[in-house]
Amino acid sequence: MPPAEQLHNAPEFTVSELSQSLKRTVEDTYGHVRVRGEISGFRGAHSSGHCYFALKDESAKIEAVIWKGVHGRMRFKPQEGLEVIATGKLTTYPGSSKYQIVIEALEPAGIGALMALMEERKKKLAAEGLFDEARKQLLPWLPEVIGVVTSPTGAVIRDILHRLEDRFPRRVLVWPVKVQGEGSAEQVAAAIRGFNALPEGGRIPRPDVLIVARGGGSLEDLWSFNEEIVVRAAAESMIPLISAVGHETDITLIDFVADKRAPTPTAAAEMAVPVRSELFVEVADLARRTRACWQRGHENRRNELRAAARALPAASDLLAIPRQRLDSAGASLPRCLKANTHAHFRRFSAAGSKLTLRVLHGQIAQAGHRLTVCGERLGLSARSLLRRRRDRFAGLEVRLRASKLSNAQAQRNAIARQRERAQRLSERAGRALVTLLQRLDARVENSGKLLSALSYRGVLARGFALVRDDSGHPLHSADAIGPSARVEIEFADGRVGATADADRPAAVARRAPVQPKAAAQETKPAQRRVAKPVDQGSLF
Repeated sequence: MPPAEQLHNAPEFTVSELSQSLKRTVEDTYGHVRVRGEISGFRGAHSSGHCYFALKDESAKIEAVIWKGVHGRMRFKPQEGLEVIATGKLTTYPGSSKYQIVIEALEPAGIGALMALMEERKKKLAAEGLFDEARKQLLPWLPEVIGVVTSPTGAVIRDILHRLEDRFPRRVLVWPVKVQGEGSAEQVAAAIRGFNALPEGGRIPRPDVLIVARGGGSLEDLWSFNEEIVVRAAAESMIPLISAVGHETDITLIDFVADKRAPTPTAAAEMAVPVRSELFVEVADLARRTRACWQRGHENRRNELRAAARALPAASDLLAIPRQRLDSAGASLPRCLKANTHAHFRRFSAAGSKLTLRVLHGQIAQAGHRLTVCGERLGLSARSLLRRRRDRFAGLEVRLRASKLSNAQAQRNAIARQRERAQRLSERAGRALVTLLQRLDARVENSGKLLSALSYRGVLARGFALVRDDSGHPLHSADAIGPSARVEIEFADGRVGATADADRPAAVARRAPVQPKAAAQETKPAQRRVAKPVDQGSLF
């Protein structure tokens, strides 16, 4: 028997049931797996935050997905062409009948992949100008406070402190961070930014120089200092920064952006401060040289003074002529005093001879005459000013009266124009009202004529009659009149009552069984539908 006929009685699966069965089989069989492959088709996170790409090798490919929450916690982000080791759960996607791996952890596949990632990141940051020498700052010659970003439990901080103690003891602030593992890059970047955020003159002193240090290790151990967040934090630092990560052969991206790179943490401490004993020797040598220079300068000035003193003439020769002039002036001083006294006496006598009583009376008379003349001139000026003000006010009064009259005339003209306009509007309103009333009268008249033409009373005037039943409803057929029914007949000149004849209902009764039931049922609604009140003007 063919296989198809053998499965004729087998149970049927829907597509959804078969997809769910395959999904459970794959998830139960494999569960969590580790897959090594190259990332292909990665275009960044989707708008939903999830990442969709594929892992491939030389002969196969598997679809992969990273959910939004997992992608945000990943230390290494997926990149196109990167060889990685993915850890996740194998499952299927029924919507497209394919299997895929839901990645929960991602790590580079080896040193080659890390170096490729590091080179790519280095090119990207170099293109932004973060490694330019023009951006780098000079280290302070003798810092007061040194900030150290490193692990507080390692040997690095002890080496730095010992070296500083040997060379030049300074105040050290340690920001404890993780230097390896998940979250270490964020802590290092936060420490650098935290030192830069300290205010100057605050309770915690702001460091003059920063040292980011870590001991040696593999590239994976030092990878935190290759993270972009650490490199950007070091580039943004306004405090000069020394990179001391690993040994001399270890290279990280923070070395390129730091203001100074030290091969070891101990060398970083040596770069930060000078040797104190050497400074003492240098200061003593400078003091000795300064003292020798001062002595030589002092001796040179003394020799110059002696040479100048030998070239100068004697004091007696310099003072001889001034002394002679002083003696001559002292001899002529009494005569000059007497002559000065006589001259002042003559001027005083001449002034006193002018101050007689007649002169005083004359001066008083002249002053009184000047006062009288000034009073007369003041009176004339006051009268002239008053006359000019009076003339000015008279002119203003005339102008005011004229403007008042012109303004009143303008107002009268405006009132007259408004009155004429009001009269014209009143006349137009009267004409419009008369026209409106005429139109309304014509409309009412036409409506009356139309009502008369459409009224059923015109039909009655031509010889017709309207028959109603006891309820006042119009009757449309003889079959609607019952035996001995009371009807009302309306003519054009009035109404009369009447009773149906006796044999008419019997004939109607004989024909009634022959009429179909359906027709009878249709007749009654039709009678009710056409019935109208008398006051609505029915033609029937």
